Amino acid sequence: MSASHLSTVAAGQPVSRVPEVTVDFWLIKLMAVTMGETAADYLAVNLGFGLTATSILMTAVLCGALFIQFGMKRYVPWAYWLAVVLISVVGTLVTDNLTDNFGVPLETSTILFTVLLATTFAVWYALERTLSIHSVVTFRREALYWLAILFTFALGTAAGDLVAERFAFGYLTTGLLFAGVICVIPVAYYGLKMNAIPAFWLAYIFTRPLGASFGDLLSQPAEYGGLGLGTTYTSVMFLGVIVAIVIFMTISRRGDVRQQRLVDPASRW
Repeated sequence: MSASHLSTVAAGQPVSRVPEVTVDFWLIKLMAVTMGETAADYLAVNLGFGLTATSILMTAVLCGALFIQFGMKRYVPWAYWLAVVLISVVGTLVTDNLTDNFGVPLETSTILFTVLLATTFAVWYALERTLSIHSVVTFRREALYWLAILFTFALGTAAGDLVAERFAFGYLTTGLLFAGVICVIPVAYYGLKMNAIPAFWLAYIFTRPLGASFGDLLSQPAEYGGLGLGTTYTSVMFLGVIVAIVIFMTISRRGDVRQQRLVDPASRW
């Protein structure tokens, strides 16, 4: 831990509970959302747990991981990214349950999670007057942050499946479509001076269907439009990349967050 970080903690100043937004952040986030899609299928189908039992199990594991994450009261790479991976799996399972167990159309799920996510942002802003992740320094802000993350994953799963399966675009075309949408965001941010906060959240939302589409492309059999690598191999492959990046971030201290002010004028929205 850096000397400046130690002095910040010693002084009792608020410390951010989430990482800096770096290239590492986006890379591991993309790996996590891809694995969330394949791991959910692996547990429910390949291991034969079934959708309901898998959902109950993974929700319990997620609750345990979030308990650890909240207890840290600061950003710790392994605890934070463990929670991200697990909430990615649970977000996938939430949408799958609505579709497979309750027969909710993907169009309805996409609209539902869009509304829930927008409501979460509205409540967050009403209470805190900012949606900047650099201001996530309290329990309430972190709780709102993780709730928003859950809805981004559920929304991304619904939107990705809607385009790939319901609209029959296929996994590759859907992945390329969402990749194109994501490419527009940095252009708007750097070229058109788009506010950093909506730019971040839009990128965060659209990386979910991007990762899910390519996860399905790799894991699903050829008759369903995939490459047939299987959920086991795909999940293990992406898990290995995630673990390697987390170890690198831990050793190099990349992504560590120094003290953040409660209100960041440069990123207020």
